[in-house]
Amino acid sequence: MTVTSENMPDSAADHGESPPPELLIAGRYAQLPGYAVHRAQGARSWLLLWTEGGAGRIRQGAAEVRTEEGELVALAPGVRQDYRVAPDADCWHFWWVHCRARPAWEAWLRPHARGDGCFAVGPVPTAARPRIGAELRRLHADARWTGEGAPPLPVAAHRRAAPAVAASLPRAHELAMNGVERVLLLTTSSGYSGGAPEAGGGADSRVRRVEALIAADPAAPHTVASLAEAVRLSPSRLAHLFTEQTGRTPMRALREARLQHAARLLETTALDVGHVAAASGFASPFHFSRAFRTRFGVPPRQYRG
Repeated sequence: MTVTSENMPDSAADHGESPPPELLIAGRYAQLPGYAVHRAQGARSWLLLWTEGGAGRIRQGAAEVRTEEGELVALAPGVRQDYRVAPDADCWHFWWVHCRARPAWEAWLRPHARGDGCFAVGPVPTAARPRIGAELRRLHADARWTGEGAPPLPVAAHRRAAPAVAASLPRAHELAMNGVERVLLLTTSSGYSGGAPEAGGGADSRVRRVEALIAADPAAPHTVASLAEAVRLSPSRLAHLFTEQTGRTPMRALREARLQHAARLLETTALDVGHVAAASGFASPFHFSRAFRTRFGVPPRQYRG
């Protein structure tokens, strides 16, 4: 059965259900005390929660955060999660988006980690919040696009937005995903969220720059030497600093970014495995297939389904 907003439950989240991981589904809720969601196994995809009013309380594994107006919380899949209207709040108005993550997101969110796949961003300055709300309304509209004519108009800022699903049309999915990325860029940028701390309180700016270079083009022929040159460090110094601050070597980070990029191509294109391997920076389809199976537990063709 094709999944659409008409045959999804009013909220996949209301009853603790989690949408299929291949879908992008978004909505805006205005909930009162008593609203609560519990997922013992976590969600099957990433969940983003942007608070526009009131307050919510979110638990993910051992991490617990309170989220208020102008704050974004991102929750990784596969970890027990509970969220509800905060006990001392009279409401919680929030946007929620279920989707798969893209490789670049890891670098954007890492400075905001709270543990167990929970990332809390903000508060975003008041002047920036209308733009983020507009982006969420636009991605919600793009997710409802049928492919005929222009996408529908966004819902009004004060309206409840029932779940919208980008499922059967790849272009609608891509439009909506682009909106998700704009929201993440706006909330995690140094201009809006206060920036990531420098060495001593977080990642060194040169390490963040290398992560950004890898995320921007994982298929490029990066080497430790070329990355070190880009940030004016010696290869040995970069390798030491990067490993110390991220827990993995630059080449391991590059391999992960390439595999995540390949997974996205398998999800959203009809390219054969050989072309996916080449487009993701792997020298041979055999090496790619072996690495992909080690990372995701299934070979590329089976992952695509």
